[in-house]
Amino acid sequence: MQIYNTLTRNKEELKSRQVKMYTCGVTVYDDCHIGHARSLYIFEVIRRYLEYRGVEVKFVRNITDIDDKIINRARELGIGWKELVDKYIKSYYEDLGLLGIRLGLSDGKEEPRATKNIPDMIKYIEDLIAKGYAYATDSGVYFSVRKFKDYGKLSGQSIDQMLTGVRKEADETKEDPLDFALWKLSKPDEPSWDSPWGKGRPGWHIECSVMSQKFLDTDTLDIHAGGRDLIFPHHENEIAQSETRTGKPFAKAWIHHGLLTINGQKMAKSLGNFVTIKDFIDKYHDADILKLFFLSAHYSNHIDYNEDKIEESKKQKKSFNKFFHEANS
Repeated sequence: MQIYNTLTRNKEELKSRQVKMYTCGVTVYDDCHIGHARSLYIFEVIRRYLEYRGVEVKFVRNITDIDDKIINRARELGIGWKELVDKYIKSYYEDLGLLGIRLGLSDGKEEPRATKNIPDMIKYIEDLIAKGYAYATDSGVYFSVRKFKDYGKLSGQSIDQMLTGVRKEADETKEDPLDFALWKLSKPDEPSWDSPWGKGRPGWHIECSVMSQKFLDTDTLDIHAGGRDLIFPHHENEIAQSETRTGKPFAKAWIHHGLLTINGQKMAKSLGNFVTIKDFIDKYHDADILKLFFLSAHYSNHIDYNEDKIEESKKQKKSFNKFFHEANS
């Protein structure tokens, strides 16, 4: 099996008979939309194909259950953040069932939650500080990007190119605009955990490094997967902090899927084109139609969702049904 490796920018043969694969999961502050569905389904197909070829796959997909988006959404709805998280984790597992995607193991090893692994994240950050690659400020702990000489190797960008895309930070305690948060000190009304730097919560990037290496039990993953929108800064930051800590490559291969648009536009609630997985099932009553739509484009390409393409997928499903009915009669 050949895969396109974003890191090397080449197609590479996957020869190993044992593969440790990690994919970035959802942040549980709302119902999953069809963009999430594409990511979930694509990597489930890759996982199952590898297993079909006799490869032993150890697969981990995380759940981000603490994040600024979660805190802000809970405030918006006037409920506690834990109540919000529990509601949308339940909804997420329902969506996996609707799509026929295997659920995580009951012991949590396939669907690790960030909040269940915070002590490991604190230890990870302490190691980065001890190595001189991270520093504490009055607002949290940050990773010193410029000290990691290979920063930008995944996205293929220079420091100057990356700086143009960095939003202006209100936090002036950072030594460099590119430095990213490993630990965020919390305000009095925000969820927090004790740490050597004060009460706070982990940054988004550290969550994935810790959970992928912990639950796959390795410093070097065989495959790290996610959407193309995560290449920078998320995956770039994962590489920097992980390789700094271990001195080893973080992942041998990086697989990224293209993004999903709706009628040529980015999906957004403000545009009125936000389609959840449950919305789709309520309308078409068949997850196979959505899956056939996803399979109509190469996983690495962008795909546009529109009624014409869904009609094509409905016709394909009808043709498949007719074929199997005739074959079995």
